[in-house]
Amino acid sequence: MDLQVKAGLNKELLAFSRSKKLLILACVFIGLSILSPLIIAGLSALVESMSDTYEQIGMDVSGISEELNSSAMIGVSSQISDLSFAGLLVFLLLINSYAGGEQKKRSIIIPRNSGLGSMAYILPKFIVYPLSIFILSLLGVLAASVVSSSIFENNDIVFSRLLAAGVLLGVRNMFYVCLHLALGTATGKAGMSSAVCIVAANLLPSFFTVADAAPVYNPFTMSQTAVSALYGRESIPDLFISIILALAIMAVAYFIALFVQNAKKIDNSGNEIII
Repeated sequence: MDLQVKAGLNKELLAFSRSKKLLILACVFIGLSILSPLIIAGLSALVESMSDTYEQIGMDVSGISEELNSSAMIGVSSQISDLSFAGLLVFLLLINSYAGGEQKKRSIIIPRNSGLGSMAYILPKFIVYPLSIFILSLLGVLAASVVSSSIFENNDIVFSRLLAAGVLLGVRNMFYVCLHLALGTATGKAGMSSAVCIVAANLLPSFFTVADAAPVYNPFTMSQTAVSALYGRESIPDLFISIILALAIMAVAYFIALFVQNAKKIDNSGNEIII
């Protein structure tokens, strides 16, 4: 491995871990993964406890309570939705300072006359942060499955399907992190970049669904594909195509970020020293 890239990787890992952001994100992802199935189970118990009250006004909610408590996969699918929204949102916001935010603060200097290239600045970011969210997403799905299988009556989770759902969720979150890194480092406006990616992650899946443009291999709707894979509704070849297409777009995002970084000059003017 190139020494500059290796040094860049070490720098990103140290910045991510010593700032406690990695620890915070681990707590958020695992916490959400444990809490999501518990909320579904608690909602089921609440509906059941109020069944007599609903009967007095002519409503039979026994079926709702039984449905909520009938399958452990409901807890995992709820967790996938929560990590797709809240988990990704927190991750994108916390890595703002690594997604171009340092350019605004003039705390990053790329001395081209000393031989330090843009790749040593860009590549480590596209390794550390996408892989981090992939691992956290996969661990979160596994944690949710453990909790769900313990508290729901019917443990119908199939490990191979669970693993496929975890991988798809991880790749989906990687996809948006790469878009954030590309847009943030290219513009130097990390806040704007995270806002764009958060809005896109929440609005585009619904748009593609309404437009009937949500095939299994659409990376923007991969969270829905993950839930479908959990229930065994998707074929393995289609899932591979979905993952490969998402990875290809991530690679394009990296090369765009690298191209823009090579083409522009970072403004490091100013008298203040920022450490």
